[in-house]
Amino acid sequence: MAAFLQWRRFVFFDKETVKDPSENGKNFQLPVGLAACDSGRGHIIWFLTRSLQLSSFQAYKLRVTHLYQLKQHNILVSVGQDEPGINPLVKVWNLDKKDSGSPLCTRIFPAIPGNKPTEVSCLSVHENLNFMAIGFTDGSVVLTKGDITRDRHSKTLSLHEGNCPITGLAFRQAGKVTHLFVATLEKVQCYTLSLKEYPRIELDTHGCALRCSALTDPSQDSQFIVAGDDCVYLYQPDERGPCFAFDGHKLLTHWHRDSWYCMDYLSFSQKHILTIYDLDNKFIAYSAAFDDVIDVLAEWGSFYVLTRDRTLYMLQEKDTQTKLEMLFKKNLFVMAINLAKSQHLDNDGLSEIFRQYGDHLYVKGDHDGAIQQYIRTIGKLEPSYVIRKFLDAQRIHNLTAYLQALHRQSLANADHTTLLLNCYTKLKDSSKLEEFIKSNESEVHFDVEIAIKVLRQAGYHSHAVFLAERHMHHEWYLKIQLEDLKNYQEALRYIGRLPFDQAESNMKRYGKILMHHVPETKLLEILSQNVLTFLQANPEEFIPVFANNPRELRAFLEHMIEVDPFSPEGVYDTLLELRLQDWAHEQDPGKKKVLQEAALSLLRSDNTVFDKALLLCQMHNFKEGVLYLYEKGKLYQQIMHYHMQNEEYGKVVEACKRYGDSEVCLWEQALGYFARKEENCKAYISEVLQHIDENNLMPPLLVVQTLAHNSTASLSVIKDYLINKLERETQQIEEDERKIRQYREETAHLRAEIQELKTCAKIFQKTKCSMCNSPLELPSVHFLCGHSFHQHCLESFAESEAECPTCTPENRKVMDMLRAQDQKRDLHDHFHRQLKCSNDGFSVIADYFGRGVFNKLTLITDPPGGKSGAGNLEAEFNRDLLINTKRNV
Repeated sequence: MAAFLQWRRFVFFDKETVKDPSENGKNFQLPVGLAACDSGRGHIIWFLTRSLQLSSFQAYKLRVTHLYQLKQHNILVSVGQDEPGINPLVKVWNLDKKDSGSPLCTRIFPAIPGNKPTEVSCLSVHENLNFMAIGFTDGSVVLTKGDITRDRHSKTLSLHEGNCPITGLAFRQAGKVTHLFVATLEKVQCYTLSLKEYPRIELDTHGCALRCSALTDPSQDSQFIVAGDDCVYLYQPDERGPCFAFDGHKLLTHWHRDSWYCMDYLSFSQKHILTIYDLDNKFIAYSAAFDDVIDVLAEWGSFYVLTRDRTLYMLQEKDTQTKLEMLFKKNLFVMAINLAKSQHLDNDGLSEIFRQYGDHLYVKGDHDGAIQQYIRTIGKLEPSYVIRKFLDAQRIHNLTAYLQALHRQSLANADHTTLLLNCYTKLKDSSKLEEFIKSNESEVHFDVEIAIKVLRQAGYHSHAVFLAERHMHHEWYLKIQLEDLKNYQEALRYIGRLPFDQAESNMKRYGKILMHHVPETKLLEILSQNVLTFLQANPEEFIPVFANNPRELRAFLEHMIEVDPFSPEGVYDTLLELRLQDWAHEQDPGKKKVLQEAALSLLRSDNTVFDKALLLCQMHNFKEGVLYLYEKGKLYQQIMHYHMQNEEYGKVVEACKRYGDSEVCLWEQALGYFARKEENCKAYISEVLQHIDENNLMPPLLVVQTLAHNSTASLSVIKDYLINKLERETQQIEEDERKIRQYREETAHLRAEIQELKTCAKIFQKTKCSMCNSPLELPSVHFLCGHSFHQHCLESFAESEAECPTCTPENRKVMDMLRAQDQKRDLHDHFHRQLKCSNDGFSVIADYFGRGVFNKLTLITDPPGGKSGAGNLEAEFNRDLLINTKRNV
């Protein structure tokens, strides 16, 4: 049976008769006597525009036999006769230019090759205007090469000679190679025009009738199509291509876009049948009968059929969506898909066809076929639409195939990954599962973390571990190894190979678990290795790892301070606490001594925090550490109080001797402490009193009052102190009285001298200058003190001419002393008045302390470091004043 009988037929074109808009809707009438037609550039020759405006010009005096309108240039080539006889002329018209209202004829030349009388059978022009071929009924072909629009730039030659009329010509351009297909009634041949001597290839030994050949579009590889009465053949320049068995006497054939159409003659009905074929999709797009067709032309997106009765029919192609709907109604989804692709439908349109096809197959029960169509919708159709269908139908194999495709296109989300892995696990398809998770790094199209969770939940721990290790999900790898597989050694080995940051965080997280299940030495080795890497980690942060494992913690901390003496203070504090715990629980004296020295060595390292270390020592009653820290912090009073609390009397006195120079009040506190004790502390009181007495640290009255609190202290304890005190004061009184007498005598002597100077003449007998020790010369200056000077020496060295330069320093000392005494006397009086009048005596004393009133005043007459009587009296006065103030407050 003929192929076209097997092809499906559709009505993809709407037929209508073209109406004349100027004649109130009557049928449009073609001109009388049409002999040749062609289309292109928006016209159907005779120059019929889309708005059916008809125009013409006289090209030949007798008739026109052939027309060829170029598509890329507004050039028309015609063949016709100006005179009776066989003398066809070729004329080239430039339709863009006018000559007396008609198109400009740029070239005229005879078509007949040589002088042989023959008729033109066919005409073809290359779109580049460099080739034109004319076929004749005697079997010859004339080729014009060069610019066909000008005589001077082209030449004409005879390309082909034969006995069979030429029925078809067509130029084919592929890159820089130009071919010319030549069809006769008996053969099909091809010339290569881009090579010298134009080599020829015979493609077939049968040809076609006139107007029954055409060239396909470049989308069809520009093949030469030849329509015979039995078959239709397609040719490449070097070989014959496919053929289609279409019966019928062919009258004409053309190619337009993706469609090939031909006109058959039905002898029994005297009708012409126009059939439009879609060779790619193998269906008949349209077929209809017409009466006596002149030609069929394609223009403005439609086909126009010209008939002898001057009627013009238009075949308007339906839009793609309408075609598809027609195919959908017949469930021809495969054909719809092919048609959509050939019509270059976008991806959204194709996806919708795939979806409808998939729905159709699903309803029919063809789940395997349906899932293949749904896979083609990925990226356009919402995956949940497909997933719900196959979840409900419990078609897990089909669902798995869809989910796999979804992952391959990297369009799967976490839920899709979870669902796919659950499908694998339910199917127990380990091979597919391994193939999925062990794909190359570049082929991973799923959320790795989600996959690990699902595999772990399903019990596929080895697969989950593989994924975690391969994709460096360190936390998941360790979690599964430790919590599920209990593979502690492998987990520790894995941590040891991690980079610093990951090793640090994971050791903090899983260190406690590893501490209970792996050898201590191995764990400490890995831990120390990670902590010491570039000294980046803080050992303090790993201390919680050793919870309830003090022995291992101590080993770790000792190792850390050994390799890094500048470890954080927290490391030393924690190690100190561990050593104090061991010291507190140790019973063996020898070992306890060793532990004591170890703890003290940490305190002496200056790496512990003072307050923390002191608190730890106090908590563990570590006496040596407490005292060391008190001394280190210069907390001498705390040392005293510590010994007092422990009633270590000898240590109290020893502390006073050791630190009393830094804090004098320690002796007073020691005396008060022993005074309050009811035990017999006479020996200690005597020793303290002796030091107080030697350094005059307390007034006697305060000493007596302090000792009065001790019921066991008798008068004999203070007897020696009081006697020594009274003796020194007696000696001081005698010394003061002697000075008083001395000062009175000196004062009387000075007054006598002053009186003598006032009443008696002064005789100056100095012969040398007191400044330069040279003999005196006039002018000279004499002072009443007995010193004489050259006038120029006095002017050079004296600060004032009214004072003797020699006596001025001593005089100033005396004046300064007098001013200081007056000032101090006034200050004492003012201080006592303020103290008596104020309600807050302590604030007054504090104010005077801040102003430096009670600082020792060193006079110029005092020897350096000396203790003059006046100075001692002043210091004693200040101290008595403070003591009395304390008592009053």
